[in-house]
Amino acid sequence: MTEKRTASTGILWIFAIGQLGWSILSGIISNWMVFFFQPSAEELAKGQLVFIPQGAVLGLTAIGLITAVGRIFDAVTDPMIAGKSDRCRHRLGRRIPFLRYAAVPFGAVTVLMFCSPVAGESKVNMLCLFVCAMLFYFCMTCYCTPYNALIPELGRTQNARINLSTFISVTYFFGTAIAYLVPNIAGLFTDSMGYAGSYRITIGILAGFAVICMLIPAFLIDEHVYADTKPSESSALSSLVSTFKNKDFRLFVCSDILYWIGLTLFQTGLSFYITVLMGLDSSMTFPLFAVMTVMSLVCYPAVNILSKKMGKKKLIAFAFLFFAFTFLVTAGAGFLPVPAMVYGVIIAVLAAVPMAILGILPQAVVADISEADQITTGESRQGMFYAARTFAFKMGQSAAMLLFTSIALIGREIPKGESGYGLGYRLTALIAAVLCLLGGVVFLRYNEKKVLAEISKGHPAETE
Repeated sequence: MTEKRTASTGILWIFAIGQLGWSILSGIISNWMVFFFQPSAEELAKGQLVFIPQGAVLGLTAIGLITAVGRIFDAVTDPMIAGKSDRCRHRLGRRIPFLRYAAVPFGAVTVLMFCSPVAGESKVNMLCLFVCAMLFYFCMTCYCTPYNALIPELGRTQNARINLSTFISVTYFFGTAIAYLVPNIAGLFTDSMGYAGSYRITIGILAGFAVICMLIPAFLIDEHVYADTKPSESSALSSLVSTFKNKDFRLFVCSDILYWIGLTLFQTGLSFYITVLMGLDSSMTFPLFAVMTVMSLVCYPAVNILSKKMGKKKLIAFAFLFFAFTFLVTAGAGFLPVPAMVYGVIIAVLAAVPMAILGILPQAVVADISEADQITTGESRQGMFYAARTFAFKMGQSAAMLLFTSIALIGREIPKGESGYGLGYRLTALIAAVLCLLGGVVFLRYNEKKVLAEISKGHPAETE
């Protein structure tokens, strides 16, 4: 077999641009879909319409069910796409074909999710949103699962792997930050397009830019030069079962699920924490996220250096605990005599530290585990490891969406200024804190030394 090259820094950055694209689309849905389809009283006052039924059955809302089912569908299709990618025999390789074919539909369906056919509350809108949500998550799986499978193959040494994880974390932050710009950009079109129309045109512009970003690595990276393109012979089901037999991977996944439930509660609730608990306008979401992004980027060099010296495990466990503290502070928004903007900045600065660590290192941990497993078993199935991880945390995200949309209804009818106003949103932050704390405890059982020792046995030169 031809010796594969370790990707240069330039190639790693080209690869990271793809993450900039898909994180914009993911950020739009994660941060604004519930905000758009389950609007608060403040947004209704600005002219937003109600497009889908707002009632709850057994505590579950329509938008909560749609997002939860979408995430479950996404999670179930991850192993299927991973299996197809691992076994792919396309002339371009096992991953690149998926990136090329999925990018445009991924961007298009993101826009369609916000284009309700009926101008008012209707079950037709709900049905269309459901269909578009399933298509969105399927397209995201088709792009992101093969994309993530390239991480351990482009980063063939520990240093390159941490550098690549740093680069994609940077572009992920910028992509998410761009997604938070939606209400700011929409404000430029509100007078001419109306509230809903302004959001739609804004999302269309951002989706077009995102698609271009996603196509850049798909056309500029030759997979055969850097990656093992030999197809796996295992079926998707047997590969998935074998993946979960790895004890260290199971521990990682358990902690990851708890983290993603907590993080999804926080991300979904961020716009509500800002508008309801802090009393700020939704347009302040981007400036506060920008503060968090800048502070997080400041931490990146330290995370990159410390992880190479201390290992990834200690930093990740610390990040879990620090995030739990940040969520507790968020739950207290509005209680202390601190100006709302100042309180928002405090939360943004606190969140920056764990976001920097957890934005970089978990991907590298999966790459470590998948490489160690390949050395031990002789089976090349990086795609399935990333799919198994996303399968698990997306199930967690599904639970988070059900939790958030249901818990958010608590105290929703209480007038502003009265006791209990915003209680549901406050509870979501408290639950997120508890889950992150538990995630940190579970992750402490991960045996990093054993995993790195196995890699060292297989590729002694590459672990230096």
